[in-house]
Amino acid sequence: MNSHIRIVDLEVFLRVGVPDLERATKQRLQLSVELEFDFSTAARTDEVTNTIDYFAVSQRLLNFGKGRSWKLIEKLATDIANTILIEFKPAAVSVEVKKFIIPEARYVSVAVTKRREKTSQN
Repeated sequence: MNSHIRIVDLEVFLRVGVPDLERATKQRLQLSVELEFDFSTAARTDEVTNTIDYFAVSQRLLNFGKGRSWKLIEKLATDIANTILIEFKPAAVSVEVKKFIIPEARYVSVAVTKRREKTSQN
């Protein structure tokens, strides 16, 4: 089954930017995350334990930047994708980070998709 769970434009405040001055204060970003996960068992059983709890994912993302900073949104997006793969175990995750830094543009964004590596334990 090809199924996805999406969290779209979650507003977070993180320290990100190449110049030190830009990282000195948190700035508003939006995160969109798409988790590829077969939730057919959850659809059949109506039990949250058979799916990825999107509330838990959103809380993890809201608290992702505590005590951290990034120069590049590319690194931030990759760190988020890696964390979600490890902690929530979707088959794949796509992460888009939107930054509102160029006044003449609605936003600048980067996106990354990562798949969970297949091992004998998966």
